[in-house]
Amino acid sequence: MAELFDLKETEERVVLIAVSTGDGDDAEGSLKELAELVKTAGAVTVDKVIQNREKVHPGTYLGKGKIEEVKDLVWELDATGVVCDDELSPAQLKNLEAALDTKVMDRTMVILDIFASRAHTREGKIQVELAQLKYRAARLVGMRASLSRLGGGIGTRGPGEKKLEVDRRLIHERIGQLKAELEDVKRHREVTRQQREQGCAVSAAIVGYTNAGKSTLLNHLTDADILAEDKLFATLDPTTRSFTLPGDQQILLTDTVGFIRKLPHHLIEAFKSTLEEAKYSDIILHVVDCSNPQMDMQMHVVRETLKDLEIVDKTVVTVFNKTDRLRAMVESGEAGPLAQLPRDFSADYQVRISAKTGEGLDELCGILEQIIRSRRVHLEKVYPYSQAGRIQTIRKYGQLLKEEYTEDGIAVEAYVPAELFAKLYAD
Repeated sequence: MAELFDLKETEERVVLIAVSTGDGDDAEGSLKELAELVKTAGAVTVDKVIQNREKVHPGTYLGKGKIEEVKDLVWELDATGVVCDDELSPAQLKNLEAALDTKVMDRTMVILDIFASRAHTREGKIQVELAQLKYRAARLVGMRASLSRLGGGIGTRGPGEKKLEVDRRLIHERIGQLKAELEDVKRHREVTRQQREQGCAVSAAIVGYTNAGKSTLLNHLTDADILAEDKLFATLDPTTRSFTLPGDQQILLTDTVGFIRKLPHHLIEAFKSTLEEAKYSDIILHVVDCSNPQMDMQMHVVRETLKDLEIVDKTVVTVFNKTDRLRAMVESGEAGPLAQLPRDFSADYQVRISAKTGEGLDELCGILEQIIRSRRVHLEKVYPYSQAGRIQTIRKYGQLLKEEYTEDGIAVEAYVPAELFAKLYAD
C-alpha cells in the first residue's frame, strides 16, 4: 500500500511540481508554501516546476510532455523524489511513480509526516494516526503487486484471503479502535469544558494560519513555555492556560493547531475534537502575520475553515502580529507604506501587536477586558456581614470595582457574570 515517507530518515532532495489551471489558484504562492512544508519535514527543494493546463490530468497529474521534462530534471539534479502540490488519487500516484521512476509524494503526505513528528500528547498522536490510516485506506487499491496469500495444509488450499483485503480489514479495525479512544478523550474534554462553564470562566481560542505567531503570543502572555519556531506547524497539540488581565479578570487562552491552504480533509476530520475548543470558546483571537505578502489569502483560509467547522457567531478579535517585521519591510522598501495599515472589516475588534517584543499587548488586554465587561452585569449592593462570603465569589468570577465597609454592611460595586447576577443579588 502507499506508504507515508519519512522525509527525515535521510536528507531528501525533491523537485516540487504543481498544475496551474488559470482560475486564480496562485500556483506559485502555493508552491512556495509547499517548499516551506518540505523544509519543515527535513527535505531540500532542488527545483520547482509548474505546468499550465486547463485541468489536472486525471491519470498522471501532469501531461505526457511535462512528465518527460520532470524525469530529466530529477536525473540531472540527482533528486530522490518529487512532491506534488495537490493530494493525488491512488491512480495518479501509481501512474506518476511508474512514469518518473522515482518516489512520488503529495502535499498531504508531507503534512501528515510533519504532524506525526510534532504530536506529543496522547490525543495528538491518536488524531495523527487516524488521519494517516484514513489516507492509506483510500490508497490501497492497485498498490500491491502480490494480491493473494496461499495457505498450507488440509482445508487451506486455494487463493485464501487477498492481501489487499487483509490490509483493508486491519486498517479499518485500527481506525475503529482509534475512534473509540478519541471518543474517550473527547468525553474527558467535555467534562473539563463543563467545569469551566460552571466556574463562569471566559475562554478565548487562539486561531490562525500556521506560523502566524499563535504560540509566541500565548507564551508572552502566560509564560506557557511551549515550542515556538519560525516553521510551519511548529506546535500541534492544543495548550490551555489561565491569564489574569490587568484589571484582575481571569480568561482562559487556548492555542490551537494552525490552518493552511489545501488542508487535507482527513486532518480536519481527525482534529475536529481539538478544534471544538474554538467552537465552545467565547472569543476568537484570529492571529494574522501582517508581514506576509499572502496575508489576505491566509485570512480567507482561516475564515473559511472556521465556517466549515461551524464556528460562527463568535466575538472575533483580529490580531495583526509581527508589526515589527512589517515596519522593517516598509523602511527597507520591501513593502509599501500602506502595508502598515492592515484591516479586517469582518472582525469585531482589531489590534496590531508584536508577540515577540510585546508591542501592542496592552491594547489587546484592554480589548479583552472590554469584551468581558460587555458580557457582564453591573452590580451595586450592600451585603450584611453574615454574607461576606459572596464578596469572594465576586472576586473569583467577576470584577470588583469598589468594596467599602460600613455600619450597615459591605457596600460593593462590581461587574459579575450574567448567570450569577440573580444569585448574588438575592437576599
